[in-house]
Amino acid sequence: MSVDDVTLRPVAEDDLPVLDRFLTEPETATPFQWFGWRDPDRWRRKWAENRMLGDDAGHLMVVRGEERLGFVGWRKIRPTPSTYYWNMGIGLLPEARGKGWGTEAHRQLVRYLFAHTPVVRIEADTEAENIAEQRALEKTGFTREGVLRSVSFRDGRWRDGVRYSILRDDLPEVR
Repeated sequence: MSVDDVTLRPVAEDDLPVLDRFLTEPETATPFQWFGWRDPDRWRRKWAENRMLGDDAGHLMVVRGEERLGFVGWRKIRPTPSTYYWNMGIGLLPEARGKGWGTEAHRQLVRYLFAHTPVVRIEADTEAENIAEQRALEKTGFTREGVLRSVSFRDGRWRDGVRYSILRDDLPEVR
């Protein structure tokens, strides 16, 4: 199977144990997403609320055939009362990283959000040290906008972040 076999699909109830790993296993969330022990029922509540597909946020599973690779998510950012855009992210299981599957999942989520919502902007943030994610965003067509100094606290210290964005006009096939 190749990156062409990677797809996104709605989260099913039997996917919840996979998502739980990101909250209960430091080695799954590491190196950039482990922020300590947090609410272990988070995913189950979101599932019960709206099957993880709401008007202000959503999650989809990243899969390759029957194999679960991780998830993508997005949330609404409302900078003014009449405007919104999406902020998106990804969580891949350790065994799924470094194979190009995350880049393909990013591409598919960008196309999905532009095809099904009227936004003109999607942004993504990552830690400045997360070079693999920065490369994936750039391969997807995102533009690096800048560094956010000391924006997140993880593993005992403040860390810089990097903000990326992609506009609807950046993707000719979406226009």
